Amino acid sequence: MIRALALAAAMVLGATVVAAECRQALALGLDVSGSVDAREYRLQMDGLATALNAAEVREKLMMMPAAPVRVMVFEWSGPADQAVVVPWTEISSLAALDGVIATLRATERRDASPGTALGVAMNEGELHLRAQGECWKRTLDLSGDGKSNLGPPPRDMQARLARSGITINALVIGVDDPDTDDIRQAEIAELSSYFRAEVLLGPDAFVQTALGFGDYARAMTQKLVRELEGLVLSAR
Repeated sequence: MIRALALAAAMVLGATVVAAECRQALALGLDVSGSVDAREYRLQMDGLATALNAAEVREKLMMMPAAPVRVMVFEWSGPADQAVVVPWTEISSLAALDGVIATLRATERRDASPGTALGVAMNEGELHLRAQGECWKRTLDLSGDGKSNLGPPPRDMQARLARSGITINALVIGVDDPDTDDIRQAEIAELSSYFRAEVLLGPDAFVQTALGFGDYARAMTQKLVRELEGLVLSAR
């Protein structure tokens, strides 16, 4: 009887280990289209690195070592212009996280087409996440400072991906130096509404806003904390 119970417990434990391989796959797509200049590119790349290095984000990433988060980063702009910056990396140690941060800080801007193909970026992110089907949750984060003007409409892609099982969140970036605060708020509100209607996917999807690229690090930190919070709390 004892041997049978031990065997049953081992089988349950083994199943738990298999199921706990990955609690979240997080693909981060960064807008590098023509509206993003060299200074803004650097603020975006370093801002993501700063967010990943924030104490609260580091703590949440490392909170469940038996079920780590997997992270990848890609750039997007025109219909045929996407590039992987950080391939899928399992954040199973602080060294792995520091490696991702170092890669982001060392990445230099490449030549990119000026167009904004948001629908293509959505499809690109889903393709990357499709390879992470064993993860408990698969999330695509798209950062952008403008509406799509090339490629398939985001709304069409949103409908096509509705059964993919992924979540799409957005970090919407407003203009850096508007003439007045009223212009700043109106611009970010309109762009947020566009992303909310055309891009977001999943019941818990949300838009995070950055009031200019100088605010990107703060906004990204808040977004990562929110995304990682739910899975940590549910696991507890």
